[in-house]
Amino acid sequence: MLRKYSNTRSLGDNIKLGVLTAIVAGMVNVASFMLFYSFSSNVTGYFAILASEVSQNNYYQIAIVLLWIMSFFFGSFISNFIVIHFNRRNTYLAHAMPIILELFCILGVAIYGTRFYNGTLFETELMLMILLLSMGLQNGLTASISNFAVKTTHLTGATTDLAIVFSMFTHKKYRNNKAIKDKAKLLISIFSSYLLGAFIAAFLYSSMKFNVFFIVVAFLTVVIFYDLSKIYRFNRSLKIYRAQKKDATETTNSIESKSKHIAIS
Repeated sequence: MLRKYSNTRSLGDNIKLGVLTAIVAGMVNVASFMLFYSFSSNVTGYFAILASEVSQNNYYQIAIVLLWIMSFFFGSFISNFIVIHFNRRNTYLAHAMPIILELFCILGVAIYGTRFYNGTLFETELMLMILLLSMGLQNGLTASISNFAVKTTHLTGATTDLAIVFSMFTHKKYRNNKAIKDKAKLLISIFSSYLLGAFIAAFLYSSMKFNVFFIVVAFLTVVIFYDLSKIYRFNRSLKIYRAQKKDATETTNSIESKSKHIAIS
């Protein structure tokens, strides 16, 4: 899920990544809306708010909205920066690091919210900024490593893509096209997972409030350790194989040495 890059990724890799991260995005977006009355998984609406605040000369609000937009931008920037600069050194670590940073951002919001949050405007603005940063990290990573096939923090572009795919299915020329069918499977997986995450957060909010973010952290932990466990198993199998090969080589050399000794005798 995190070990492969760009065109080397399979449909299964992208679906796994899309499903888990879309659940996270759905949960974060609904939780932030119910807690702060603002969305955190995309910035489309904030550009409209920015224009409105500029027209009214509300300089403080202009600065805050700009900070929110730049937080999402900076998160995406960091993700791709890490991927392109560290991918050759360690692909898994380069792809896992943005998710780890996202995890710490959301964990910080969860801990502060459950222990220290007083409901002030400044606290709300700050935590929303951190959540937007975390969503930027996630969206930047998924888009970067999947060659822009997977974007999970918002559904605007995905809705357009799915509409285009469905319209293509109305023509018999495209109905059996594997690439188009794979695209549809990926988009439907992301849609359903985002909605699932949104419903989970909505149902749990009344009883859990900020604790919902701890569930988000659990999902991100699964994303990180899924590939780590596979790498561990692969390395373990490789060590066993090398040990068996070494034993076989030593046995063969021993037999050959004994054969030579008998022949000389």
